[in-house]
Amino acid sequence: MANGWEVIIPFLRPIEPLIRDPEISDILVNGPASVFVEKDGQMHQVGGIMIPEKSLQVAVRNIARILGDDVSEDQPLLDARLPDGSRLAAVFPPCSGAGTVLAIRKFHGRRYNAEELVRIGALSPILLERLRRAVQARQNILISGATGTGKTTLLSALAAFIEPDERIIIIEDTSELQLDAKNLVRLEARREQPAVPAVTVRDLLRTTLRLRPDRILLGEVRGGEAFDLLQVLNTGHAGTLATLHANSAAQAIARFTTCVLMSGIEIPYRAIRSNIAEALSVLVHIERRQGKRVVSEAYSVRGYDPALDRYELQDL
Repeated sequence: MANGWEVIIPFLRPIEPLIRDPEISDILVNGPASVFVEKDGQMHQVGGIMIPEKSLQVAVRNIARILGDDVSEDQPLLDARLPDGSRLAAVFPPCSGAGTVLAIRKFHGRRYNAEELVRIGALSPILLERLRRAVQARQNILISGATGTGKTTLLSALAAFIEPDERIIIIEDTSELQLDAKNLVRLEARREQPAVPAVTVRDLLRTTLRLRPDRILLGEVRGGEAFDLLQVLNTGHAGTLATLHANSAAQAIARFTTCVLMSGIEIPYRAIRSNIAEALSVLVHIERRQGKRVVSEAYSVRGYDPALDRYELQDL
């Protein structure tokens, strides 16, 4: 396995088979004697596993160390990425009451193109064709969904419809998007570390405008960068694709509004909503149903009525 796993496996022998099982996507350790995994989209508890608290803490500390980070009782939170792209989050006591909490999301190199997403039932052929046209017509598309619903997978699949001669700049908090393109620039945020200042997604988005992008792919809208994204979308940078955490399409627009407000720049509420309607062309929501990831909502954004505080959406 990729460098990084070899460091942690000696300390996590009780769950080594789970780490090495390619069909398991997530491993969740809720303290020394409680382990869950996600397999085929379903969550299962794994019985008979005991990881001594000391071993668990040593493993997490080793992960932090090889990644140039630190975790301890004084600094009890860790959010890290292993060299192969797998994600790891941990919480140390006293912030976790029942012992160290560890969550591993394994990176799977399998890439689904748009046709495969249709084949597995994630979306219909008709919707795929409409989304393909939207990408090629340089419409701005926002993909929403909860954690683990496949937002990044869908974004990667749609981005494949971008013309090969276009210059694409990808901005991510953590590098996840898989895309083959000749003129491709990847930018990744950096969180603050001792003696090392943070580089935020917002910083990268502002810099991107000076890098002559034809297309901007934003891995996830989380906070104040939504204001800068809104400015980008409304000043001629068409064809942008982005994702956002939300539980429905309606909530996605509401959360986008909240993120703009987090920028610290005072803008009237209805002005923000109106600008969002002008900036967004297509809104796609993806969710999980019985372990399968499916596009449950897709709308063309037609406008905004400030008197009713309501968006005009056309079902795709």
